Amino acid sequence: MSLSFIDHIAVESKDISRSVKWYLKNFNCKVKHQDDTWALLGFDNISLALVMPGEHPPHIAIYDSKVSSMKEKKVHRDGIGYVYGNDPDTNVVELIDTKT
Repeated sequence: MSLSFIDHIAVESKDISRSVKWYLKNFNCKVKHQDDTWALLGFDNISLALVMPGEHPPHIAIYDSKVSSMKEKKVHRDGIGYVYGNDPDTNVVELIDTKT
């Protein structure tokens, strides 16, 4: 049986810097990564990714230890393996393996 847990949720932002400032002002979170095209904010129980429209689809990311052995796996620029798919309602689900 594979290990799985929700790693992050990604939502679109038209201005990453503005959105990061808003989340930091309104919530107890920290910046794990930020550049002009995306940011990752850490909360106590989950991360929130802010992505530019067209860069990545809004999605929920689930860590799944099986990803490293999937032949369709791709690798993000930060080295994390991933596979995008859809649930039965066409919501985007990203499976990731941080040990790739």
